[in-house]
Amino acid sequence: MKILFLNPVGTIGGAEMCLLDVLATVGSARPNWQLSVVLGDDGPLREAVEALGFSCALLLLPRGLARMGDSGSRETGSRWSRGGVLAARGSVAALATAAYLSRLRRLIRAETPDLIQTNGMKAHVLGAWAAPRAVPVVWHLHDYLGSRPVMARLLRNSAGRRVNAVAVSQSVAADALRTLGDRASVQTIYNAVDLERFAFKGEDGAWLDAAAGMPPAAPGTIRVGLVATFAVWKGHHLFLDAIARISDKLPCRFYIIGGPIYRSRGSQVERDELEERVNVLGLGGRIGFVGHQADPARAIGALDVVVHASTRPEPFGRVIVEGMACGRAVVAIQDGGAAELFVNEVTALGCPPRDAESLGQAIRRLVVDPDLRRRLGLAGLESARQRFDRHRLAEQWSRLYESIGMDQRAEAANALGQANQARGNERSEA
Repeated sequence: MKILFLNPVGTIGGAEMCLLDVLATVGSARPNWQLSVVLGDDGPLREAVEALGFSCALLLLPRGLARMGDSGSRETGSRWSRGGVLAARGSVAALATAAYLSRLRRLIRAETPDLIQTNGMKAHVLGAWAAPRAVPVVWHLHDYLGSRPVMARLLRNSAGRRVNAVAVSQSVAADALRTLGDRASVQTIYNAVDLERFAFKGEDGAWLDAAAGMPPAAPGTIRVGLVATFAVWKGHHLFLDAIARISDKLPCRFYIIGGPIYRSRGSQVERDELEERVNVLGLGGRIGFVGHQADPARAIGALDVVVHASTRPEPFGRVIVEGMACGRAVVAIQDGGAAELFVNEVTALGCPPRDAESLGQAIRRLVVDPDLRRRLGLAGLESARQRFDRHRLAEQWSRLYESIGMDQRAEAANALGQANQARGNERSEA
């Protein structure tokens, strides 16, 4: 089987880590299959794909299209239009996008895939428009469609019998069903992590201080960190507001680990505004900015407490699972798909959404209670081993691809049979 994966960016965020997991596990389980990737931008993802042994082509998105989206800005999202093009800035961008679709169609014809899988909203739409009629398309849904009205309308119009949607959580699946109706089949396959990579190896957290430009922490300091991209909804301001409610007398230090990865306008916070908020709240010296880390396992393993603080429903919440896989105590927002990943007070501490007071109280509990940290860490690790070992991905995804392939072959055989019957009827009438 030949599968072509389309991804709009070359950076590595949560969705791209999921893509790498699928490639690694399916490629290992089905070595005779041909898996290849097309990226809309260059970046570390290309190197990661090639390191796994798969071919990776670049088909650069036009600048206006790459910067467009309606997750952070309804205005920019409203510039998407149906009719085979996506207009970002008038006719010039429309022509550029039409040309991109033409190049993508030629690339797909040259690759002759049996199946196309898309990652990200832009890729879902472009993949559905560019795929040959006989080639099925799988949308790997990492986002809620209902919260993006323009994209939701485009996806409804782009979906059809040959589109299959796979959601990363039951919450995302339910939203997709509400949005797409009967335009596409929807099922759930939870993301997973490489448990060996995230296994705690006694990582010393002192390097976090150096990376953040902070003096070495005193012995016994509890390190608490928010590990997230700079997406506007990842809860950086909420995290800072929660920290402001925690006494500076407690032996703890805080970190924001991550950076910007998106090009869409309005999609992410800026470090300058976060630093300004730190100054307003009087948190100087208590919190450091570490920046994006290519190896999240090292960063998470250096923490004592991992915080998830998203301010809108999280489709999945990968950092929650990564924190549990490292055996760290986790504080997470009980909302959306994230709420499906843990049991409150058993494998993590849950907090209501957008509640800085509750988040601060949960963090404080873990700072002052080493037994609670230890208990949650052990229970979370066991849960990660049972539910989120990425080895299960190979069988789940392979079965899905094979099922879609069989359905497609049956449909093609049925169509051929009907055509032959029609020709026979015509000869009989003649």
